[in-house]
Amino acid sequence: MTAEAMWHQYCVQNGIDEKTAYEAWPFCGGGPAADELAGLVLAGKKTATSSTCLAFETAHEAIPQVGSYSVILYDNGEAACIIRDTKVTLMPFDQVPKEHAYKEGEDDRSLEMWREVHVRAFTPDFEAVGKAFDEKAVCVLEEFEVVYLS
Repeated sequence: MTAEAMWHQYCVQNGIDEKTAYEAWPFCGGGPAADELAGLVLAGKKTATSSTCLAFETAHEAIPQVGSYSVILYDNGEAACIIRDTKVTLMPFDQVPKEHAYKEGEDDRSLEMWREVHVRAFTPDFEAVGKAFDEKAVCVLEEFEVVYLS
């Protein structure tokens, strides 16, 4: 199912105006990790995600807000589910708490593993603008709930 078709079904079933804003995206920009992380969301293990403020600035996109909707996509572009942000926090990378790492649901759910994985994941954002990764850089921490499954 496409993101548009899933959004349409969700809106019709819940009495929401279809013109309500939403984003459609795969975790990690796509690839095998996108499918793995979408699977963790569907299994109820992943209830949070993170990105760099720099990524939003570079793409000229607004920081998500509480109540923001997203259609989560698999790598092949098919829709997996719809999530709605319940909490959005801006925080330096080196201050992200272990509770957030756990909610991201990945690997052993530890803060140490979260940092290791996210240094690798976030470094390209910095390289794209000619900078080195910075542990003081501000991250966008999102907590969400799944509001629709097909």
